[in-house]
Amino acid sequence: MTKRIAVAGKGGTGKTTLSALLIRYLIENHPGKSILAVDADANANLNEALGVKVHDTIGTILEDTKKPNAVPTGMTKDIFIEYRLSQAMVEEDAFDLLVMGNPQGPGCYCYPNDLLKSYLEKLSKNYDFMVIDNEAGLEHLSRRLLPMIDLLLVTSDSTARGVRSAGRVKDIVEKVQIAVSKMGLVIGRSREGDITQLKQEVENSGLELFGEIIHDPLVAEYDLNAKALFRLPEDSPAVQTSKTLFKGLNL
Repeated sequence: MTKRIAVAGKGGTGKTTLSALLIRYLIENHPGKSILAVDADANANLNEALGVKVHDTIGTILEDTKKPNAVPTGMTKDIFIEYRLSQAMVEEDAFDLLVMGNPQGPGCYCYPNDLLKSYLEKLSKNYDFMVIDNEAGLEHLSRRLLPMIDLLLVTSDSTARGVRSAGRVKDIVEKVQIAVSKMGLVIGRSREGDITQLKQEVENSGLELFGEIIHDPLVAEYDLNAKALFRLPEDSPAVQTSKTLFKGLNL
């Protein structure tokens, strides 16, 4: 059975870093298990964190289907799009990656969202783990991109405002009735003493504190030089604290 893990939180709180570190951890600790990574952020960059190139996204596929005679004669639009989606999958040795991307034209995001939702349902049966990096906001949660989540990691930076924003994720999950088996808070880029100072805010959020990712200068350095976070050295603070976090969650 597929274990569905989603990462959500506002922009700049380390969602993509956490997703990349999680995928790395799963590969190292579950050899032979199949992993599907999904970048559901319109501003996609999980592929960069993982060090892979993406040629097609759901957004670009939808734009292509608007072109005259794009859909071959005798093929329905839905079948053609599903065929293109299968081609958009990036297949690596240790994981596969699907990127939502951003439609270039105006209009509602509902159709690509529905496409991804139905496609994920079909794909989920083929993988042991599914890791979804949600967009920088709460929209995908309210659209019920995933009707069921085994583990929801809500990210925050080490500020009171960030923790309060994370608490709103919990409120949305409950309001739209997403079935989440386990949900908790991960504070990113934290420094010594931050967790203690934020203790009351964390309690007020109603979220269980799963752990923290310690501030790591190498993360900023890798970002600056477009190096894959997936390949941070083993002794980096971010890698080490992420391992402690994931072990504590029995992943």
